[in-house]
Amino acid sequence: MASRTASKDIIALRGSAAIVSEFFGYAANSILYNRAVYPGESFAKVKKYGLTMPLTQDEWVNFITSATSKNSEWLGAGKLQGIVMVIMSKATSEVIER
Repeated sequence: MASRTASKDIIALRGSAAIVSEFFGYAANSILYNRAVYPGESFAKVKKYGLTMPLTQDEWVNFITSATSKNSEWLGAGKLQGIVMVIMSKATSEVIER
């Protein structure tokens, strides 16, 4: 059995970090839509990855754009170990879904 030298696994191909981050953005929008966190009319349907995906048009959800931009930067630099999306109750701050 061949031994493997320990190395840090990072996405090294140029553009790969941007693609993964873009996918996260669409996934986050899909979760917000499917969990009805925002009204359905706040989303437009766009074709991406061979699927029809919900994409928010609400300016209150612009945090997704800034988060995916930072994710791309950190992923490309090998500084990102994982992404966790948490849905919390606005009234009680209770974690509803993680």
